[in-house]
Amino acid sequence: MPELPEVETVCRGLAKAMTGQKITRVETRRATLRIPFPKNLKTVEGATVKDIARRAKYILIHLSSGDTLLMHLGMSGRMVIHGNNMPVEDGKHDHMVLHLQNGTRIVFNDPRRFGLVDLAASDDVFAHRFFVHLGPEPFDKTFNAAYLMEKLKGKKPAVKVAIMDQRLVVGVGNIYAAEALFRAGIDPARPAGKIKKPEAEKLVAAIQAVLKEAIKSGGSSLRDYVQADGELGYFQHHFAVYDREGQKCKDCTCKLEKTGGIRRITQGGRSTFYCATKQK
Repeated sequence: MPELPEVETVCRGLAKAMTGQKITRVETRRATLRIPFPKNLKTVEGATVKDIARRAKYILIHLSSGDTLLMHLGMSGRMVIHGNNMPVEDGKHDHMVLHLQNGTRIVFNDPRRFGLVDLAASDDVFAHRFFVHLGPEPFDKTFNAAYLMEKLKGKKPAVKVAIMDQRLVVGVGNIYAAEALFRAGIDPARPAGKIKKPEAEKLVAAIQAVLKEAIKSGGSSLRDYVQADGELGYFQHHFAVYDREGQKCKDCTCKLEKTGGIRRITQGGRSTFYCATKQK
């Protein structure tokens, strides 16, 4: 599933292609994805794209009409830019196309159809049911060690499971939770309520650093994800622990025959990778 860095990268790519452009036509090729396409989707035709933003893993396209297009990429969704000089080749899983005034086409491709599209009034967009339960963005000033300590206080679930809860903080998906916990030196299986303040400070800083680096690298391309221009992200080449079971971790000085290298466990139905030597 595309996580925060991947969605942020897509938003930035779309902003370059769409900002200031008029949407001349909206083309949908099926009635529903995860939810039905909004019945009033055609009302965006004739509107100009004012700007594009992100909230959690949602793409927000703010329009001159006073509405905002909300999109989620789901498990396998892509938003790909097709320039006006590119041949029109419709894909099997191209479910929505936004036609822009300059001839550019923005194609929403989603093989597994877990993505979604909705339309909301821009003034009330954050009161939408998609957003009301969400925690702060990881780069907000409100996401700090004191906040994290308060939210984790008395919690018995594992710390990795806790920081992936979108009600606590948004956008910390499976890959980046594992990488951040490695940098902070925290065992992902530790009960969340056992995290001490110095560890919380390290973890907040690690989450922010990992996400910023991943955004700078264009995200991580493991299966379906590509950037809006069709290019792959490359943060996967910088993983310290994720998907590296049995290998050495970053700056490892251990003997693999003794430690077994990076370990893999399952938490909440997801694979967790960690170094038992450096993470306590």
